Amino acid sequence: MGIEKIFAVYFSGTGTTKKVVTQVAKGLSTALNLPIYEIDFTTYEARKQNLEFCKNDLVVLGMPVYAGRLPNLILPYIKTIKGNGAMAVPIVLYGNRNYDDGLMELKTELDKDGFHSISAGAFIGEHSFSRKLAAGRPDSKDIEVADNLASLTAEIINSLSSEEKLLKYELQVKGNMPLSPYYTPRDRKGNPIDIRKVKPKTKESCNKCGKCISMCPMNAIDASDPALVSGVCIKCCACIKRCPQEAKYFEDEGYLYHMRELEEQYGVTRKEPEIFSINF
Repeated sequence: MGIEKIFAVYFSGTGTTKKVVTQVAKGLSTALNLPIYEIDFTTYEARKQNLEFCKNDLVVLGMPVYAGRLPNLILPYIKTIKGNGAMAVPIVLYGNRNYDDGLMELKTELDKDGFHSISAGAFIGEHSFSRKLAAGRPDSKDIEVADNLASLTAEIINSLSSEEKLLKYELQVKGNMPLSPYYTPRDRKGNPIDIRKVKPKTKESCNKCGKCISMCPMNAIDASDPALVSGVCIKCCACIKRCPQEAKYFEDEGYLYHMRELEEQYGVTRKEPEIFSINF
């Protein structure tokens, strides 16, 4: 099929999506003897750059799942990416609850962008809200599945003799179309918990190093005072989990209740990754 480059492309606030995407890309690089180019579009500044690929590219593109779907404020950027016939491996990562329609949404958007999706995966990573739910994941077992996805994808590429043959096949993944609404957090009485406007607080231990300012995907943290979160927060929790001083935290009762409910309801049974590929 004339693949010349492999791209590892991802949005990854706390690094879990990055870990899976780069692992799959490394496996493909080894199997196909091709170089890897890494593109991280997590930060606000990174998304000022347009992404465009060509038919000789293989793009492993990963996104986290928020409430069963792609992050709605990042989705407009996904829509701007131009595939131009490149092959794609869409990957989503979720926090052990469910990926719902997240993978279907990503695969559908990439197809609209001009990609040909040939394989895909849904993986588990430590939940952004919690240090308990799916703690330590993706782990070694998850990495084995990522390696399997890479091997399967390489086999597909080696079996495709022409672009015409590729166009005969469509990748099938789990999910609904039309897409279901975003998952709504609820209390034990079934009442919705709205945490959309909740923002992290800052402890006195903050030494104003500014790391959180540059890492925030929404450019929401005040450049002159990192204690001030003046913009929209999407709850990626990058500023909380990656702060050297552990100075950021949430105190909103609804948020903390939802976090505990997630840990109690979905922290017992281990979910396993799922991979998909086109069938000849």
